[in-house]
Amino acid sequence: MKVVAFERSVQGTGASRRLRNSGKTPGIVYGSKDPVAVIELDHNALFHALRKEAFHSSILDLEIGGKTQQVLLRDYQMHPFKPLVLHIDFQRVSATEKVHMRVPLHFTNAETSAAVKLQGAVISHIITELEVSCLPADLPEFIEVDLSKIEVGHSIHAKDIALPKGVSLVLHVEQENPVLANARIPAVKVAEVEEAAPVAAAAPAAAEPAKDKA
Repeated sequence: MKVVAFERSVQGTGASRRLRNSGKTPGIVYGSKDPVAVIELDHNALFHALRKEAFHSSILDLEIGGKTQQVLLRDYQMHPFKPLVLHIDFQRVSATEKVHMRVPLHFTNAETSAAVKLQGAVISHIITELEVSCLPADLPEFIEVDLSKIEVGHSIHAKDIALPKGVSLVLHVEQENPVLANARIPAVKVAEVEEAAPVAAAAPAAAEPAKDKA
């Protein structure tokens, strides 16, 4: 994705306020051996870009003064109750250095699994993104999690999924293999089955003819 920004010469709280009032968003670009660049971006274009999943997990082509550099979105600040982007941070990336990035998960094929089709299970998405390490060129926009073989009472873990080439998981000690999704029968359905069982058992007895009294 391409992002257009402009160099910002005036800094400070007052300057940032005037910038926002004019429909711009202040920001910075840091990283690599280059100095921090102070920039401004068109607010409306930035606001709509932030609504796109790829903007948060892809290498971005940031153009400043006609020159393009590759960056990652690292942070942004929103107004507490207005649809207003207050500030944004980008980090420069090198083609030869690995980056750590949180990538969204796309869950697929749940509706074709036997757990859902035959047993009426509900799939719960426990985690919706994973941290990965890779070279910028290998960074995926998302990672697919195939749920077609999930079984009732079972879970899909991070180490169960197939990762794109050149991509490795970044797992932490407190969660060495986190659960991504699981399949469970809803409590309402379990109760319905348990209530139906005694009724079914009593039906034959009710159908027996009454015996004549001696």
